[in-house]
Amino acid sequence: MRARARVRAAAAAAAALTLLLTGCGGGGGTDGSGKIRLRFQSLAWQKESVDANKQLVREWNASHPDVQVEYVQGSWDSVHDQLLTSFEGDEAPDVIHDASDDLADFAYGGYLADLRTLLPKRLADDIPRQSWRTATFGDGVYGVPFLQEPRVLIANAKILKASGVRVPTPAKPWSWDEFRQVTRELTGKGKGKATYGIAWPLREPVSVTLNLGVSSGGQLFHRGADGKVTIRLGKGDRIMPDTVHDQVGTDHSAAPAALGMGGSDTLPGLFGGRYAMVPLGFSYRQQVVEQAPEGFDWTVLPAPAGSDGLAQGVSPQTLSVAESSPHKKAAVEFIDFLLRPENMVRLAKGDWMLPTGTAALADPALHTPENGWATGVALAEALRPAPAQTVRGYPEWKDKVATPALQEYYSGAIGQEELKKRLVDDGNRVLARYQR
Repeated sequence: MRARARVRAAAAAAAALTLLLTGCGGGGGTDGSGKIRLRFQSLAWQKESVDANKQLVREWNASHPDVQVEYVQGSWDSVHDQLLTSFEGDEAPDVIHDASDDLADFAYGGYLADLRTLLPKRLADDIPRQSWRTATFGDGVYGVPFLQEPRVLIANAKILKASGVRVPTPAKPWSWDEFRQVTRELTGKGKGKATYGIAWPLREPVSVTLNLGVSSGGQLFHRGADGKVTIRLGKGDRIMPDTVHDQVGTDHSAAPAALGMGGSDTLPGLFGGRYAMVPLGFSYRQQVVEQAPEGFDWTVLPAPAGSDGLAQGVSPQTLSVAESSPHKKAAVEFIDFLLRPENMVRLAKGDWMLPTGTAALADPALHTPENGWATGVALAEALRPAPAQTVRGYPEWKDKVATPALQEYYSGAIGQEELKKRLVDDGNRVLARYQR
């Protein structure tokens, strides 16, 4: 009931997202004592990121004596359940750090404030439309996307140089076919060879499969005229998973043991020359810098390109405001402060990720070739909302259907037809329960 009421109110407030994103704020107030107190729950976990967030809170508090912010430490491991409990117990923080692919149930459930009429024009204009789409559910905007993480190839530069393979750049990336050929050439023994050309850490295979599939036109989830979503497995959806399947089972250029690993688990093999390359999130560069043995020569390469170029899906980190907060205007003003271009750069560097804001992306500090920053920035324009971004029932489909099906397909336990049956037929039965 609350969700439907809010959608009707939003529709009355404006006819289109485009117009509302340029509006100025309203709402907010005081707690009766003349001083507003906000709670900001952050999911920052790396020391640099935690330090940057806490320092920004201190700077805000020093310059805003009438609006004081309390920093609350949250955890990515438990954030969904923790937030649900806090919403239902009317104890939600005012400002909420999360990821866009976790917002759908909270947005549709009426727990998050629609920010369209609260957003200052500067912030609304600074973040590109494709990023705003990641936090748009129905007719409302329920989070401010501020950090994003493309998937890249982190490679042993010594092995690449010795092999003589063409090294890709964002301007001239590998195609998926060339990528498969290169991993064959890098596999073996002797000069310029690794035990395996690549290691795919696919313990959690769904998001990487969907997001890299975007480069080949993969979408998987299709919304009909009636607004209902169904799953269809098209040619573009197959290219990424078929490439990995064939690298493991046909070419033997991908390490089969890595399929059950997380990203960090593959780093010792990369450092030791067992794998020539590992596809990882952009933030893993920090672990390479901190953990690589002295003298390890590495480079950051773009992921393979398909018919849609370097496009890939992302689920940015977001800042939202609780619908129950009595101080929405003040909460959005604090978010606007956190995401000023110079502050967004500080947050991005602390998390080793890319900012969404165009002004922050233009900062020279992010255009250095050191540690692959420039390669990441070059990919920013190609980032798109993850295919499952607004699909209700996606978490159940991912956990109960897609994860086991993809794991079995990558390992060779099932073939293409069984994969299609499970992803599509079983998947549509799951989604149908959420769309009655």
